[in-house]
Amino acid sequence: MIDEPGNNSKKEAGLAEQVGAKAARKLKAQRNATPGVWSGLGLMGVVGWAVVVPTLLGAALGLWLDRNYPGGRTWTLALLMAGLTLGCLNAWHWVSKEDQAIREAQEDDA
Repeated sequence: MIDEPGNNSKKEAGLAEQVGAKAARKLKAQRNATPGVWSGLGLMGVVGWAVVVPTLLGAALGLWLDRNYPGGRTWTLALLMAGLTLGCLNAWHWVSKEDQAIREAQEDDA
């Protein structure tokens, strides 16, 4: 059986539309993937390290200053608190930036 020339082009156009629609759905699903448990744990880990690293660096610098310049534990406590404050501000900034990106992505999809 021989197909008419116009019939083939209609089939190809329909196939192209189906492929395009499937590709669009796949891309949208990848952009809007629901985060899993591991993603949440990873986020908590990043935020935790954003606080822990400056705190430990401040405490280490304070201990070094207290050993080399005796006179109490004032440097250790002061730099421990400064590191903790800096870490919390860093984590707050990072989380607010991620929240803004999520909100913008939701607005784009709507």
